[in-house]
Amino acid sequence: MRLSALYLGLFAICAVVLVFYVTDLTSSLLTGQTKRVVQDEIQVLANFYRRGGVTLLINHIDRRSREPGANLYTIAAPNGKILAGNVESLQAGILDAKGWTARPFTYRRFYQPEGTPGHRALAEVIFLSNGMRVLVGRDLGEPTKFRSMIRSSLALALGIMLVGALIIWFVIGRGALLRIDRVAQASQKIMAGDLAQRLPISGTGDEFDRLSSSLNSMLVRIEKLNVGLRQVSDNIAHDLKTPLTRLRNKAEAALAGREDTASYRLAMEEMIEESDQLIRTFNALLMISRVEAGSAVAQMDTVDLSAIARDTEELYEPVAEEAGATMTSDISDGIVVSGNRELIGQAISNLIENAIKYSTDGDGGSTIRISLEQHKRNIILSVRDSGPGIPENRRNDVVKRFVRLDESRSKPGTGLGLSLVDAIMGLHGGRLELASSDEIKQTGLCARMVFG
Repeated sequence: MRLSALYLGLFAICAVVLVFYVTDLTSSLLTGQTKRVVQDEIQVLANFYRRGGVTLLINHIDRRSREPGANLYTIAAPNGKILAGNVESLQAGILDAKGWTARPFTYRRFYQPEGTPGHRALAEVIFLSNGMRVLVGRDLGEPTKFRSMIRSSLALALGIMLVGALIIWFVIGRGALLRIDRVAQASQKIMAGDLAQRLPISGTGDEFDRLSSSLNSMLVRIEKLNVGLRQVSDNIAHDLKTPLTRLRNKAEAALAGREDTASYRLAMEEMIEESDQLIRTFNALLMISRVEAGSAVAQMDTVDLSAIARDTEELYEPVAEEAGATMTSDISDGIVVSGNRELIGQAISNLIENAIKYSTDGDGGSTIRISLEQHKRNIILSVRDSGPGIPENRRNDVVKRFVRLDESRSKPGTGLGLSLVDAIMGLHGGRLELASSDEIKQTGLCARMVFG
């Protein structure tokens, strides 16, 4: 508002200066024109004076003074008494100095009613050789009216502009203040703990909207992180309670059992196995947190996705064979993306491990297929299996931390694999899509990593 007031004051000053500058410039132009007209007339009178002396000069002035729109003409004696012309009286002292009058003077015309103000004029005074004075001038009535009209027009136009500026300033300023008040109110609610609150957006796309959109995006991110933190806390309390309880029970059973080295060794081995599982869980949580926080952005580079996919396939092919699954691939060559090689490899490994784990039961016959292709503007890496798949109504849930469809927890795992893949794809500006491998029978799982 102070900035707007400053601009408004500056505009008003400029407007006033412009009015006076234009009127003064107009006055100077009219004065110059008047002076040129008078000097031209003096040249004509000088020619008459040279040809016929004072008598011819007086006759010419008498004739010219009666013409419509005539100049001011005065012939006066050396003592200043007016002898001829179309002026009844002049301001005192005008005929005392020869040359151009420095300032406008007043005069009265013949037959001008008493009490009316005198007229104003500019003139040049010439001294003749016999002491007589000749005054030739020009009335300033029309130039004064023209100057007043110019000043009035400019003042009116600038006044309208000033009023319009005040109205616009008030409307825009009031609107801006109201929007700032709404932003302040929303900010107070946010500071009070309501992270679901959002800053208002008017839809005009101006600076306020862009700022509000940026802050709203930040609030969405903060709210998502807080929700994730609460979910992690709840899941840790729920899912880690069981292995910790098993650890305690094993230790208690070892202490209550026979006091021999073999029993203690077996108990310690089981406890180490449980501890390793806990460490893997915490490592996975730490990895997800780092990825979601964007800590790996600085390590982004152009990587060969085709090579990463082939290397990961070769790494897990023996594991799949041991589990009784057949692994095939259809990987296009030369496909590159901007990303982190280790994280992308970890994501592909998680998908392959899930496919091996949930599509095989040791009897063989299951198939795992890895494919990589460029589809329009997107690059899609797919891992398909022939397992039972994931029901459509649960596909949004399985990417959450610690969520497992195996409610009995009979299969090893932490429920963090797909969460990590989803976080990695979010870091790379992509997404994780889950669908059925067989859309007709709704069986199997097709996990797609979509870059682009």
